Amino acid sequence: MSSPRLEFISGIKAQLPILIGVIPFGMIYGVLASDAGLSIGVAQSMSFIIFAGSSQIVATQLFGASVNGLVIILTLSVINLRHMLYSASISPNLKPLRPLWKWSLAYLLTDEAYALTITRYQEGEQPTESRTDNRHWFFLLTDEAYALTITPDQEGEPSTENTKDNRHWFFLGTGLALWLTWQLSTAAGIFLGVIIPDNWPLDFTIALTFIALLVPMLRDRAGLAAALVAGVLAVLTLNVPLKLGLVIATLAGIIAGVLVETKS
Repeated sequence: MSSPRLEFISGIKAQLPILIGVIPFGMIYGVLASDAGLSIGVAQSMSFIIFAGSSQIVATQLFGASVNGLVIILTLSVINLRHMLYSASISPNLKPLRPLWKWSLAYLLTDEAYALTITRYQEGEQPTESRTDNRHWFFLLTDEAYALTITPDQEGEPSTENTKDNRHWFFLGTGLALWLTWQLSTAAGIFLGVIIPDNWPLDFTIALTFIALLVPMLRDRAGLAAALVAGVLAVLTLNVPLKLGLVIATLAGIIAGVLVETKS
């Protein structure tokens, strides 16, 4: 069984490749917040309180367009509905934890933290250092790639949930790494945004970040079906008011995945 320290460090290492895309993402928000007229304090406070990149960007755009505050709150609530799905998926693994742990991890729950943490829970409780049988070829990989990879014989390992399970420390490590990077990158965007050339395609890194999270999760036909259906519907419902198209696409993807898995 992995120690809390090992899990925490593994969580940080797993997050490192993702942070390459998070940094420009945060800077984009900082630039948009400044352009929308938000003060430095308000712009940075949004990163601290909301801590949700896509929601913060939408909020700054709506604020810049002088949209009613109630509409902004409602829109952000709809955008963040996906976090209810994340929490429902990961909550069975966190049942033994005390309320303070659950509240802290709920605050740190993001797209990136969820993808990495749910993968870690699917691996089982065996410490990373002890996985030696038939895995000698892993010496060709970096620490980050190793932490993100699930070998075939690890898939489907039963997860023993008990109070001695330390994988929530992995969740904490990956969440804190992302949180700190997000705070620093948004501050950089707020203070340095004026000197960043307009022709730098920083917004493209947002899509790359989510692609990097998605691809490792596509391990079977059910996952592929869910991603395909959700992706197509997300494009088709792009102009649905209040960003409800995202919710529609997510639910349709889940249904498609369940149907394919049931028939398999």
